[in-house]
Amino acid sequence: MSPPLDDPAPPGEPALRPLSARSVVLSLLLGTHPPELPVRDLVRLVERFDVGGSTVRAALSRMVNAGDLRRTGTGYRLSERLLERQRRQDEAVRPHTRAWDGDWEMVVITASGRGPAERAGLRARLAALRLAELREGVWLRPANLSRPLPGDLDAVAERCAARPARPARELAAELWPLDAWAATARALLAHVEGARRPAERLTAYAAVVRHLLADPVLPPRLLPPHWPGADLRDAYTAYQREQAGRLGADGA
Repeated sequence: MSPPLDDPAPPGEPALRPLSARSVVLSLLLGTHPPELPVRDLVRLVERFDVGGSTVRAALSRMVNAGDLRRTGTGYRLSERLLERQRRQDEAVRPHTRAWDGDWEMVVITASGRGPAERAGLRARLAALRLAELREGVWLRPANLSRPLPGDLDAVAERCAARPARPARELAAELWPLDAWAATARALLAHVEGARRPAERLTAYAAVVRHLLADPVLPPRLLPPHWPGADLRDAYTAYQREQAGRLGADGA
C-alpha cells in the first residue's frame, strides 16, 4: 500500500486521502505475494472498497497502458518497475537490522555539474536508503541496517564508515524529526483502531505504509522513549494477514 504521497498533513496528524480505483488495485497487489491476482478475484476485492466493477476494469486497462501492470494468462501482475516499490514497502514493514557497534554509514557527494532533476533524484534515492543529510552533500545514518549501499553510488559519491564525535543520540535527533514521526504514528494507530468500513481501513493502512517508509529505523538506544514503530508494524502485519485470509476464503 504505497500510493503517491499526499500534501503534508499538520504535525501529528495522519496523511489520509480519498481512494481511487488505481490506488486500491495497487494497494492490493503491493500487499500480495506474489503480486498477481486473477481478474475475477481482483475485481471482487476492489468492489469491496466502494469501487464499481466497470470502474475497476477501466482502471486496469489504463494501468496496463501506463506500465503499472501487465496481463498474465488469467489476471494481472505488477510490472517490473513496481516490483521495486513492493520491495521497498516490504522492507519498510519488516526492516532487516543488525546489532549496532557505533559506526555510521557516510556518503559524501563528489560529483559536480549535475542538473536540478538529477540532484533531486539522487536526494530522493539517498533518503529512500534511510540516510539523512547533515549538510549539503553529506549524508549519514547509524550502520545498523543489513543492506549494502548500491555500488553505482560510487560514480557520484564517496562511501565510508564514520564515528562522529557528537553524542549519537543528539545527532540522530538533529537528523530526523523523531518526535513528530512518533506523534503521527500514534495518531495513525488510534485512527486504524477506530476505522470500520473496508474503504476507510484501506485508506488508513495505506497511510500507515507511507509513514513506515519514513521511519529511520534507528538503533533502539537512539530513539525517544516509547517509540511506536513496532506497534505500527504489528498493526499493519495483522491487517495483511486479515486481507490474505479474505483472499484465501474467496479463492476456496
